[in-house]
Order: sequence, then C-alpha cells, then structure tokens
Amino acid sequence: MPDSAANNDVLLSVEHLAAGYGAVQVLWDVSLSVPRGQIVSMIGSNGAGKTTTLNSIIGVIKARKGRITFKGEDITQLPPHQRVKRHISLVPEGRQLWPRMTVQDNLRLGAFPPNLRKDADKSLQRVYDLFPRLKERRTQLAGTLSGGEQQMCALGRGLMAEPELLMLDEPSLGLAPKLVDEIFAHVESIRKAGVTILLVAQNVNYALQMSETAYLMETGRITLSGTSKSLISNPYVRDAYVGKT
Repeated sequence: MPDSAANNDVLLSVEHLAAGYGAVQVLWDVSLSVPRGQIVSMIGSNGAGKTTTLNSIIGVIKARKGRITFKGEDITQLPPHQRVKRHISLVPEGRQLWPRMTVQDNLRLGAFPPNLRKDADKSLQRVYDLFPRLKERRTQLAGTLSGGEQQMCALGRGLMAEPELLMLDEPSLGLAPKLVDEIFAHVESIRKAGVTILLVAQNVNYALQMSETAYLMETGRITLSGTSKSLISNPYVRDAYVGKT
C-alpha cells in the first residue's frame, strides 16, 4: 500500500479481496486503503475489475476471500443497506436514475434508510445548495435531463446518504469536455466539504490530477500503487493510459 496511506487516518481498508460473478472470478488478492479526507483514484482499462471492486465494497457482490474494514469495523459480511447506514455511498456507472420520477423524488430515494429519513430535508437543501440547477428542475422528470444534469442528480442522490465515503464510478463517462470540467469541479467541492472519495475514472489525467493516492488495476489485480504524482510520471502508466486520454 502507498506510504501516504500509512501516515493518515485510514477510513476504508480492503485486504486480499477476491470476488466475482458465479463461476467467474474477477478480483484476485486486491488490497487498497482510503485515508480520511482524501480523493483516492482507481485507474485501469474497461473490464479490469474496478466496478467489481466498488460493488464489493458496497456489498452488492459478496467477497469470496479477504476483508473490508470501514472506520475500524469489519463490514465484509454486512448487507448493502447496513453499509449505507454506516454512511458509505456509491454513485454507479451510468447514473441509474429512475427516468419517470422527478428529480426531487430521485434525490429523496438516496435517503431511504430509516436513520437517514429524519434529516432528508436538510440533506436535500445541501444538495440544492451544491447543485442549484437541480433545484430549478426539481419537478422535472429525471429522464428528460441532459447528461450533465443527470450526473449531478446521481451525485446528489449519493450525497443524500450523508456519506463519509462517497464512491464514484465513472462520473464523467459520456460527457462533453466542458461538462467533464464542471462535474470534477463539483467532486472537488464535495471533498472540500469533508467527504472522502474513492474515484474510478476512465479519464486518467483527471483522476490522477485530482487525487492524492492512486491504484492501477489490471485483470483483477492491483499492479501499481502510490501517490498520484508518482503514477502520472510513471513511464508505463503514461504510455499505456495517459496517452489514451
């Protein structure tokens, strides 16, 4: 693991994780740590196992081996809703909004667990303060929003769970460059508000420029890790990944 992680309060620790789908194993001995208050990025090609890692952390996919620890508690066997109750939130790839529900109803579903509902109005106001455009479109059906607005709605829904750890799976996928800038500016604002972020992004340049620590995943394994500056200057990473973006 990167030295930088050892010198900070570790919020999330994944140790020797193995996971997969049915008979197919996707992750092999994956270990990573996420220090509190940082943006940590995971980079790698499509199909490398990054999304499977996030789904294992949130509990959608069960770990076959290994341990997942959050704030010092072993959560490896907890179901997803119990992990959300502990303030872990995932914004999935592709946004996965309910297109025929309003923006506000989509957001409120992010605070569905009983322990979150009592503060849902306050959380909703914080989301609207961060994304004024969502407030303007709160009665609009989510399926009629632009791609950038849908991503804002997905981010806002993730924030409704009052996360201490927010995991973002390809938040800029399919967006025009100007909108990519806007989304990543919001991601930085979220971090400054005190939320720790685990970021998966195809845009390697953005991911490594925004994060302090980074992991390279290839064929279900972590093959490189370190400070983001060290990875972005690594000749292999630059030739294989940075040049593509």
